[in-house]
Amino acid sequence: MKVPIYRWAELDSQRRRALLARSETDIEAILPAVRDIMDDVRQRGDAALRDCARRFDQAEFDHLPLIVTEEEFDRAEQRLDPAVKRALEYAIENVRRYHEPQHSVAMPMHEIRGGLWAGERTTPIPSAGLYVPRGRGSFPSMFYMLAVPAVIAGVPELVVTTPPDRDGTIDDACLYAARLCGVTRIARCGGSQAVAALTWGTESVPAVCKIIGPGSVYVAAAKRIVSGMVDVGLPAGPSESIVLADRYADPWKVALDLLVEAEHGSDSSALLITPSLPVAEAVAEIVPALVADAPEPRRTFLTDVFANYGGIILAEDLADAARIVDQFAPEHLQINTAEPYEVLGMIHNASEILLGEHSVFSLANYAAGANAILPTGGKAKTWSPVSVHDFQKRASVVHITPQGYQDMRDHVIALADYEGFYTHAAALRRREEGSR
Repeated sequence: MKVPIYRWAELDSQRRRALLARSETDIEAILPAVRDIMDDVRQRGDAALRDCARRFDQAEFDHLPLIVTEEEFDRAEQRLDPAVKRALEYAIENVRRYHEPQHSVAMPMHEIRGGLWAGERTTPIPSAGLYVPRGRGSFPSMFYMLAVPAVIAGVPELVVTTPPDRDGTIDDACLYAARLCGVTRIARCGGSQAVAALTWGTESVPAVCKIIGPGSVYVAAAKRIVSGMVDVGLPAGPSESIVLADRYADPWKVALDLLVEAEHGSDSSALLITPSLPVAEAVAEIVPALVADAPEPRRTFLTDVFANYGGIILAEDLADAARIVDQFAPEHLQINTAEPYEVLGMIHNASEILLGEHSVFSLANYAAGANAILPTGGKAKTWSPVSVHDFQKRASVVHITPQGYQDMRDHVIALADYEGFYTHAAALRRREEGSR
């Protein structure tokens, strides 16, 4: 394989757009099939979920309830490798330490003018469904990235849905992570059928107010269908990353880091942006051998990425490189430069920004503390990573004293009259008529 190098200044606008494009799956084409699955779950509940498990996951578990039992949590803890347990305990504690300061109780009441006080009250959302994918492996890291902020926010009803193994069991590491996070309700279902269950409820799976977590194209299609009925959280699609490097970067380390997010799947994207031709050429020479060393199916994923959504962009300078990053608005960005904090000030659109060669994507994905469930597809321009705030809501609180009432009354009457709202004005103008 060959890693292409593109000189940004020599590309026309069409070629630039193509280079910054992501993988796009035609969701429209699968919507009818997804609607049929979801309608079936809505009508038949648990029975439909079991049928879907047989059909899509080849999972038979008539001997098990849809909700994981306490005994299964115990067995998972006993079976799990102690090294994996320690790693989960370490990572979850870091994620907890990062998210705890995000917890907000209120914005204190403060005086806007004499007699007019206002503030905010923050409360947890009533319920949430956490979707933990399983399609390309087991992902306990996705479990705790969702569960930790939800628990810190104080969501009173949490339910996790995740696809089962063929015998109906749930991944041991996910169950241990659940126990560490304090989550007890896990349903054996995935795909669009899980989204349906969380939207309308079944005999075993409660309906929730919000569904959050990454998933397959079928999960994305299901979320689109129910987006008017339930909050479906941030857009999380195929993985994407950019390494922004200058002439001081070590090409070997840059090459290693460039492959991290690319191994998630053939639909991922991975770009190196650098003003240094020697770094670009050195990385392009190193990457093919690293790809050849990877086992299948990762090798195929990596090869596909650099054939379609990966490569090296040669920028004019660091400022030009930062402008290209902002256009792409990546999910993951590593700044591997001599002065990363200086470059940080040039970046405006990125979901996650890692500073320096030691801030490796791998570390951030698992244990750096910051949440690794991030907006993709350019949505970093307006969306933020999953946080405690995703599981909280705010209400405005206003208190107006007699002094404040008198101060505002005539101003508001004038505005209501101007806009033609008769009863708005009458509520003030005629307020004393019926008083005794």
